[in-house]
Amino acid sequence: MTHTPLAPPSHTAPRPYQSYTYAYPHKTAYRPLDPHPALKDLWAGEPRGSLSLYVHIPFCEVRCGFCNLFTRIGAPDDLTGRYLDAVRRQAAAVRTALGDDEPPRFVNAAFGGGTPTFLEPRELEQLCDIAEQEMGADLRAVPLSVEASPSTATTDRLNVLAARGTTRLSLGVQSFIEEESRSAARPQRRSDVEAALARIREAGIPVLNIDLIYGIDGQTAASWRQSLDAALAWRPEEIYLYPLYVRPLTGLGRHADPLRAGRDWDEQRLRRYREGRDHLLAHGYEQVSMRMFRRADAPPQGPDDYACQTDGMIGLGCGARSYTSTLHYSFDYAVSMREIRGIIDDYTATEDFSRALHGRHVDEGEARRRHLLQSLLQAEGLPAAEYRLRFGSAPWEDFRSELGVLAARGWLHGGAGSDELLRLSAEGLAHSDAIGPEFFSPAVRDAMAAYELK
Repeated sequence: MTHTPLAPPSHTAPRPYQSYTYAYPHKTAYRPLDPHPALKDLWAGEPRGSLSLYVHIPFCEVRCGFCNLFTRIGAPDDLTGRYLDAVRRQAAAVRTALGDDEPPRFVNAAFGGGTPTFLEPRELEQLCDIAEQEMGADLRAVPLSVEASPSTATTDRLNVLAARGTTRLSLGVQSFIEEESRSAARPQRRSDVEAALARIREAGIPVLNIDLIYGIDGQTAASWRQSLDAALAWRPEEIYLYPLYVRPLTGLGRHADPLRAGRDWDEQRLRRYREGRDHLLAHGYEQVSMRMFRRADAPPQGPDDYACQTDGMIGLGCGARSYTSTLHYSFDYAVSMREIRGIIDDYTATEDFSRALHGRHVDEGEARRRHLLQSLLQAEGLPAAEYRLRFGSAPWEDFRSELGVLAARGWLHGGAGSDELLRLSAEGLAHSDAIGPEFFSPAVRDAMAAYELK
């Protein structure tokens, strides 16, 4: 392999909050594909024995001020019904493209958004039917994760999800402090949040995840501890701690605050992160990544819930991505509500889902970066022997300058030995959102920089 390293990152610690590297390459590096490849050709020869299924539901009852996800408020004129009809058509096209020579086997599934529980109970039944009848996923036999909001986590919806095999319910709480919720443009009453948590526990879904955000205007060490303790009172199997980001075209992003632009805010968020991390570790949680903490006695959810280093992801819905070994593809992406509404309307009107429209080709060099990033940013780290088995070289051979800088900063454990475990230090994990972008390839960086946000 010919590896072109990036210009060596500075040994000086970069600003800690730059980009959440939950997938690589980033979706803003995707472009319209010309020609549009047929799905049957993309999936020809791809392994089918360990697939992941993700279904995207792009509807919310309200859009939070910090949200830059692909979602719209409300669904007039039976839009949810038309959307599910389109998801069914897409699923049928994907299943046909996969063929029958090696029937697909799904090892995990997730419904995300948006807010999947925006759907009515009968529509959630339809969603599960699509996954099972069209795609062949046995939802009762694999880990199934579903995202919800407090106002949509109703008993009737939760009963449907529990009966259809949901093993994990992720609730976007963000803060138990009502003043902080208003500051984040997510108004909610704590009593409603607590009632939703009680309903989730009553439904008997094995894993409860609670999302919390730090860095909200007006948040203090005391109020952050109050939210953490309120979450811990429910003994959730998982807790995610998210730093607040203020992105263009979001509710908060439309109101510039100079206090959010400087290093003081960085330091404030770092303090809240460390306080939250230490508090959860002291209460029996294990750190899985910068954001994810899992209770030590929580039931397992599969290979870290998502097979992040591997390919074989099938996404359904207009905001979902699909991953083969050589192409990541999706539909168009937007943040502004007007653009999102147009993309959803186009999706629901689509009859032919047999081709990929937007995406990015993944060569071997990008595959190496992806494997390294999505392994190294996990607390358990990257076994160099595993990397060598897949690519025929060691991480230090391919990324010597980048890894050397991390080591010089004290953020990396593990030397250049061929089979050593490479693992971020505690401070390295704290700077995951700075480390990720330093490994992006020049081509991906250029594509992201050229992307016109809409």
